[in-house]
Amino acid sequence: MSKVIVFDHPLIQHKLSIMRDERTGPKEFRELLEEISMLMVYEVTRDLPTEEVEIKTPVSIAKGRMLEGKKIGIIPILRAGLGMVDAVTTLIPAAKIGHIGLYRDPESLKPVEYYCKLPIDSENRLLLVLDPMLATGGSASAAISFIKARNCTNIRFVCLIAAPEGIAVVQRDHPDVDIYVAGLDECLNEHGYIVPGLGDAGDRLFGTK
Repeated sequence: MSKVIVFDHPLIQHKLSIMRDERTGPKEFRELLEEISMLMVYEVTRDLPTEEVEIKTPVSIAKGRMLEGKKIGIIPILRAGLGMVDAVTTLIPAAKIGHIGLYRDPESLKPVEYYCKLPIDSENRLLLVLDPMLATGGSASAAISFIKARNCTNIRFVCLIAAPEGIAVVQRDHPDVDIYVAGLDECLNEHGYIVPGLGDAGDRLFGTK
């Protein structure tokens, strides 16, 4: 079974509380999403391998550690996942970015892929799948399945808020994919919204309805 890592860092919880407030406008919402994503990715990448290097400082030779060359890929799920991308590239400028777009078939109610463009050599990269909300888990699970169908195996799912129902679906379908969240909420309501949640992340991010 995959791990579920819930971040309880005071800064993350403080900023998440402001995001939940219905009075928070799109500009501040975008800024907070980027800030929280940056704090989260700092921890998500904590176990990246490093190697010892020698560095010539202005004074002497120092021994330090640098990333061992691990390749990173970022896969935001359109559209709300886009709000998390800049945070990752600020910390990891060399990360490659892909995109995956899904829609729900009105008859079968199953997620359908309409766009998937992955970084070069994705099968050799650690892929961070980004989406602020993990509600029913259908879209997240489908996105991960579509990525795996392209021979990618090293995947982590990073989201802002999750419902237990969504966690259960992703763990059932992808027990090899760890899930990183800033807030684990109570449940889904009859409309499939996370309770207490923060509303529709995409609409609040882009100022749409």
